[in-house]
Amino acid sequence: MRDKTMKVLQVSAEIFPLLKTGGLADIAGALPAAMSATGCDLRVLLPGFATILQDLQDAVVLGQVATPWGERFSVRHGRLASLGVAAYVIDAPGLYLRPGSPYEDAHRQPYADNHRRFALLGWVAALLGQGLDAQWTPQVVHAHDWHAALAPAYLAFSRERQRQRVASVYTVHNLAYQGVFAPQHFHELGLPDAAFSINGLEFHGNISFMKAGLFYADRITTVSPTYAQEIQTPEQGCGLDGLLRTRRSALCGILNGVDAAVWNPACDKLLPFAYDAHSNAGKARCKAALQAEMSLAAQPRAPLFGVVSRLTEQKGLHLVLAGIDELLARGGQLVVLGSGEGWLEAALREQALKHPQSVAVRLGYDEALAHRIFGGTDVTLVPSRFEPCGLTQMYGLSYGSLPLVRRVGGLADTVVDSTLEDLAAQRANGFVFEEFTADAFTRALRRAFALYARPDEWAEVAKRAMQQDFGWKASAQKFLALYRQVTG
Repeated sequence: MRDKTMKVLQVSAEIFPLLKTGGLADIAGALPAAMSATGCDLRVLLPGFATILQDLQDAVVLGQVATPWGERFSVRHGRLASLGVAAYVIDAPGLYLRPGSPYEDAHRQPYADNHRRFALLGWVAALLGQGLDAQWTPQVVHAHDWHAALAPAYLAFSRERQRQRVASVYTVHNLAYQGVFAPQHFHELGLPDAAFSINGLEFHGNISFMKAGLFYADRITTVSPTYAQEIQTPEQGCGLDGLLRTRRSALCGILNGVDAAVWNPACDKLLPFAYDAHSNAGKARCKAALQAEMSLAAQPRAPLFGVVSRLTEQKGLHLVLAGIDELLARGGQLVVLGSGEGWLEAALREQALKHPQSVAVRLGYDEALAHRIFGGTDVTLVPSRFEPCGLTQMYGLSYGSLPLVRRVGGLADTVVDSTLEDLAAQRANGFVFEEFTADAFTRALRRAFALYARPDEWAEVAKRAMQQDFGWKASAQKFLALYRQVTG
């Protein structure tokens, strides 16, 4: 059913393909088209980072905005050429036009005024909810992750001063990144004193943007059903599990999707050769091309494992290091793309120097190379300590690179272990382990080698993986149902 009247403002700090540091950008970039297909009138609000301003077409100045701390900035309205979506962009050069990442300087230090930079994002979202654009007012403000988390708080307090009620939805992409700031910055945010309390933004004496979203939003979503349950436990609640249990009736998990227009080996222009589930000769050619590109030995029958990830302990990369001797002893190869903790980068570089024909490491992030890694590898490694949803394993499935994952979060919701029972039932699509230990990871690695030694069975599992539908259609319908419910 189409709903032409539902007006939704999506608020995020980044959006693919214009600005990406992780999976948040992929989701923010895919949701507008997915929701448009349901009939929603969805617009986006973004900070005025350089790549976003450059992509904004037919822009007009909607108005000047006075911030709670006394500065004034423009809000522009136009259309993002790369996405074909109507957009509001905060034109604040002093806050957003800086070197480094959106959140850190060139030395990987968070900007000292991040509280202002992202409070402004929530502030403008609330102003749009109160009629800043006289031609369009959202019924729902949908804020993503800590950067936009003040939007529900600003809306909650604005309702005391206005009759029109705009609903808020807050999506947690990763509870571990909370936007915590020193308490002396609270007076800059423009919220009443009552908001700095245990029933508000206060978190162990500091300000938590994440907590604001969790406390004040009308509905909370997260990016997989399993993660929605996990974050209500002390183990994965990051100190907010009590609040989440209190708000469990407002919390649900909606699985992220994959944009098939971007991640599809049959039409992916970033791959050297195309292939699909029914004709996968191109997969072998992609593997050979990747081996050549990364200076690995040209061994078509060597199982090639891939990592595309932040290089952190949370992502389980120390487990990969612990299992690398067995991986190499069994004739496997490994290619890694990512950056992160210095000791992990150094340890992986050392392995590449010791085994140049079997291990290749590329530090940093390269979108095109990421596609080629999924296209050319046999196994995608995602051995995370926790994983809210994970898109990496879905990309691996779509490209026939069977995921080897830990049973947590969205990994548990998308990957079925290749046990004898699941192989017989034609459900298996990868390899799953339970405990976050090197031993458990290595046992899963052995199962991958065992299946790879049976090419016909491997091909059957890979075909099944590629035929799964991880598109946005079902999730978009769930968001639409949630929007209807919250607007009541």
